[in-house]
Amino acid sequence: MDGETIDSELADEIHSVCRTTVGDELRSITYFTEEDVEQLYLRSDLEQTADLIGFADHERLGFHSQSAYRNTQLGEYQATIRMFENGFLSRVIRGPHGVWVTTDDMSIERFEELTSALASVLDDFADTVDVESGDEGEREDD
Repeated sequence: MDGETIDSELADEIHSVCRTTVGDELRSITYFTEEDVEQLYLRSDLEQTADLIGFADHERLGFHSQSAYRNTQLGEYQATIRMFENGFLSRVIRGPHGVWVTTDDMSIERFEELTSALASVLDDFADTVDVESGDEGEREDD
């Protein structure tokens, strides 16, 4: 959580799509890989007491569990949405990295928009993540 886990351009893109899609219902944004975790945003009215490492350990299971849903009639895995008493957690994983976003109540259509936007950004930046060390590699220009 030293600010070096994520490429600054990727962090800006993630923050931008979350703010655009979720708006004022956005509670927090956290980026993670198999090795690292970094909170990108926390709404000012929330306490900074979340156990990011504990959350990350749980959400990292998604890197492995996605294969359980392959070749089913449900289609490709898109995202996980968890409901809690005070909000929702939506996790999107693509390739070697993922994001979980916490929100206040919002429609399923907005969760779908958020999933699509985050998946696109994560796919675009997948080559910046060094899967061996968990650090970003150099991004090649297209």
